[in-house]
Amino acid sequence: MSAVKFILNVIWLVFCGIWMALAYVLAGIICCVLIITIPFGIASFRIAGFILWPFGRTTVERRDAGAASCVGNVIWFVFAGWWLALGHLITSIPLFLSIIGIPFGWANLKMIPVSLMPLGREIVPTDQEWGA
Repeated sequence: MSAVKFILNVIWLVFCGIWMALAYVLAGIICCVLIITIPFGIASFRIAGFILWPFGRTTVERRDAGAASCVGNVIWFVFAGWWLALGHLITSIPLFLSIIGIPFGWANLKMIPVSLMPLGREIVPTDQEWGA
């Protein structure tokens, strides 16, 4: 990993990564407690890791994701997705107030789609993005 990505990830972690990752972990715990929603909990934990250290990684759609992912995303959106997307939006506002925070604010906004529809997506290194 390059030094720039490392520095960006550390700054991200301090200013917003830890708080948003905790929100995903909380959503994952709630989903796992409800037993039937364990797949949503697993997806939430996977995304929490991405939220903690996002630079150098991206999400891509899985080509083998079927109708179950679509239905699951609708259920996720209703119960957890819009709360997490709102968290990304609220977290990005103070970041936009400083010059150094603007790129992190944009990065936060770019994570809203994965927070709304996490199923059927895969986290890959950015150098593998085009090969997926």
